Amino acid sequence: MKTIQVISDSVAMTFETGKKIGSLLEGGKVVCLVGALGSGKTTLIKGIAAGAGAGKPENVNSPTFVIVNEYKGRFNIFHIDAYRINTIAEFESLGFEEFIGPDSIVLIEWADKVKQALEGLNCIHIEMRHNGEESRIIRLYGLKNARALKF
Repeated sequence: MKTIQVISDSVAMTFETGKKIGSLLEGGKVVCLVGALGSGKTTLIKGIAAGAGAGKPENVNSPTFVIVNEYKGRFNIFHIDAYRINTIAEFESLGFEEFIGPDSIVLIEWADKVKQALEGLNCIHIEMRHNGEESRIIRLYGLKNARALKF
């Protein structure tokens, strides 16, 4: 699968990009997001959750302190924020592997902090970068049917 790049010029477009990604997801997928603070990871995840049928986007928030949030949609959606995770053992103690199944998707912010625990998994990788004050570059690899993300 090839890398797809989207230039988002607004928060709304980042959300809509996420929504399209969420509509394309299949159960059992792990989505690994990386990017600097403020690069739009949580906004993209709000869109992914909406596209996967999770309902109101305002109910999707980064679980920085609780580490894991769960939302219901077409799948059980597990949203993990690894920002405050200090060791792989700490990440594994969340029961991360139990979240993965045919009726669920797992979304991981700051996935680069726990990449050792993700080795061997068939992940969808998303890298987000600032491209100016409002603009973001979203690079995505590993999503089946990613060509449908054309805007």
